[in-house]
Amino acid sequence: MRGAHEALIVIDVQNDFCPGGALAVADGDSIIPRINELMAEFQVKVLTQDWHPADHSSFAANHPDAEEFSVTEMPYGPQVLWPKHCVQGTAGAAFHKGLLTDPADVIIRKGFRAAIDSYSAFFENDHETPTGLDGYLRTRGARELTLVGLATDFCVAYSAIDAAKLGYGVTVLEGACRAIDLNGSLEDALQGMADAGVRLEP
Repeated sequence: MRGAHEALIVIDVQNDFCPGGALAVADGDSIIPRINELMAEFQVKVLTQDWHPADHSSFAANHPDAEEFSVTEMPYGPQVLWPKHCVQGTAGAAFHKGLLTDPADVIIRKGFRAAIDSYSAFFENDHETPTGLDGYLRTRGARELTLVGLATDFCVAYSAIDAAKLGYGVTVLEGACRAIDLNGSLEDALQGMADAGVRLEP
């Protein structure tokens, strides 16, 4: 068992991000057995859950004539327009049935504000509006974070970089993540994480 100052953050292992889902990450469900094993190692365990209203501004379907995976400009900056996914209360938003959820101490839901997307487990995409995760981890005494989940190049990377900026020691286990890799986004994300001081391990 790891020390009480270490926390495991499991990012968005939900049906819509796994094979057969609305925004499936290739091989996304293959990481679940390793994540379940990691659960037993940590005293502090957090799950995040993408949790969008149906009218969310990041859905291409909510923008007339917009193509999925195109980029639009939002008040907070560039925004990829995604297929509709992880809509609140739907089967797609549920955690994958293979993921052990009972050991989790807390579930952080993100992306529930219709006007702004939220890749990071710590902040909305304006990089200002907090999710509450930082406060929770600090009250638990967590200083070292290990991140796993989906997808490496979006929600995992944004979370890892924000955590590093907040002063946490951060490790991303690449073997327990999978990527979308949209137009070179994986390479950019790995470089961004390395530049932020995030440790990348197998």
